Amino acid sequence: MPPTISAYQAAYIGIEVLIALVSVPGNVLVIWAVKVNQALRDATFCFIVSLAVADVAVGALVIPLAILINVGPQTYFHTCLMVACPVLILTQSSILALLAIAMDRYLRVKIPLRYKTVVTPRRAAVAIAGCWILSLVVGLTPMFGWNNLREVERAWEANGSTGEPVIKCEFEKVISMEYMVYFNFFVWVLPPLLLMVLIYLEVFYLIRKQLNKKVSASSGDPQKYYGKELKIAKSLALILFLFALSWLPLHILNCITLFCPSCNKPNSLIYIAIFLTHGNSAMNPIVYAFRIQKFRVTFLKIWNDHFRCRARPPSDPELPEDRPDD
Repeated sequence: MPPTISAYQAAYIGIEVLIALVSVPGNVLVIWAVKVNQALRDATFCFIVSLAVADVAVGALVIPLAILINVGPQTYFHTCLMVACPVLILTQSSILALLAIAMDRYLRVKIPLRYKTVVTPRRAAVAIAGCWILSLVVGLTPMFGWNNLREVERAWEANGSTGEPVIKCEFEKVISMEYMVYFNFFVWVLPPLLLMVLIYLEVFYLIRKQLNKKVSASSGDPQKYYGKELKIAKSLALILFLFALSWLPLHILNCITLFCPSCNKPNSLIYIAIFLTHGNSAMNPIVYAFRIQKFRVTFLKIWNDHFRCRARPPSDPELPEDRPDD
């Protein structure tokens, strides 16, 4: 018999579906914009595409799986573990893409004259591939043994059952909180976020310093070059801020779960934290549209070329026929 869905769960599912309907088209539009606009082909925007791919996957894969987990079907332990791991992979991919973007902006203002020889398309592609491979390793670590299988097996055997445990599929039931806090948060989330904050602080310092000194740059006019870099850096720093704001609450709740098991966590707080993490995947295209002119112009071009309804030019069925002069 399929599990019944409460009104609370129905509201949760409705909000998740709404987030997915914003996230997937928005991030597909970002990828499309980079594809059609040659001005969006440098390394930074390649890393932005990698981030957008992860956000598309959140909307198309992670949110449906989160809805499935929320319904709580009875599954084998490792089946539930496979359902829980994609969000870990995609979160790590987003963090590493943000770190690559920060490093790229730093190099643009630190070595503007040598930037194009240092950050080549080939090296950018290698960096993106490396980010995804590392994300797979970090996100799939629970599949390699760092999970709650032993605890679940003990409870399973205590009931006199044999074989692989069948459980109500829930994230915290299969994913170890020691993994989530000590390995995922303290090693692969918090240090990169702190490093990115330091990088952007250094980027802003270097830009302000160069604007004041008016040092020559590769784009001719230093005011124009570094002014443009400042605007883009502010937009990308905003993306980082929104990511941290969206993901830190859930990680803080994980810390509370590990270090204070007896502490009560209201379900409403947990749901808000989950909505923030998933909603973050829908925020970036909105920021790009409002803050980065190249994206805004390209989005409008795509809309006008492919989606805008155009009225057909009026046709006059009674056009006068050409007649020879009398």
